[in-house]
Amino acid sequence: MKKNLYFVPHDLTEVGDSALNYALHICEKVDAEIRILHLVPNKTDVLKATAKIDAIFDALDEKYKAKVTKQIVVGSIFEDIGKLATKEGAQLIIMGTHGQKGFQKLFMSYAMQVITSCDIPFVIVQKNTPVSNLDKIVIPIDLSKESLQVVNIAGDLAAMFDAEVHVIGEKQTDEFLNITLKNRIYIINNRYEERNIKCHIEQVKSGGSYSVKVLEYAEKNKIDMIAIAYHTESILPQFDKFAQNLITNEKMLPCLVLNSKLASSLYY
Repeated sequence: MKKNLYFVPHDLTEVGDSALNYALHICEKVDAEIRILHLVPNKTDVLKATAKIDAIFDALDEKYKAKVTKQIVVGSIFEDIGKLATKEGAQLIIMGTHGQKGFQKLFMSYAMQVITSCDIPFVIVQKNTPVSNLDKIVIPIDLSKESLQVVNIAGDLAAMFDAEVHVIGEKQTDEFLNITLKNRIYIINNRYEERNIKCHIEQVKSGGSYSVKVLEYAEKNKIDMIAIAYHTESILPQFDKFAQNLITNEKMLPCLVLNSKLASSLYY
């Protein structure tokens, strides 16, 4: 059987180290190869970057069981991470974010630009994201069919770690919409029951920022990871802050993000 392949884009910073450490943590639960990927703008930077990546590679603790490889490529993080991961058949990309700084607050953060460039799921971490056991994952869904598309990959991670999945939705004032939301939550619950995945379902109060309520729920319930399908109906997606607020959360929780496709009949 072909081994799983996880890509770790590394920018030679502590954030890149955090992504690598989290990938190694995941690979304690699954047989996988970790590919450290570094992109440089031109060929003249390859030699210098190779020495730095080699140093990171050589410093890895031998206690980790994952096979770790490295790849240095001339290219753009916004265009080539997704292309390379897709070409190599990667199942997951674990990447660090420096947060929303400067112009990133006005436009889409660098991490979101990379995420929207491909269909492979990402785990996004921050510099101080804790590397701890994954006991609880929260999936905030909404009335869109696209928001359900992260359910399977979140379930895969939950199965690896024997974690409990919390599926939450924002209570609707319209009764018909509220019934629709409840039905979707219970469909997800049934899917998880079929896979013997522990699942807790709950509706949160309506009104105010949904991302704030998700983070409040995560803190109250000691959640270890947030899982979302990124989608937007905004004409200008760079002003859609829901996903960006979650991946740069102050608690430094890792965020599983899937760039959702247009909903199809597979999603109910």
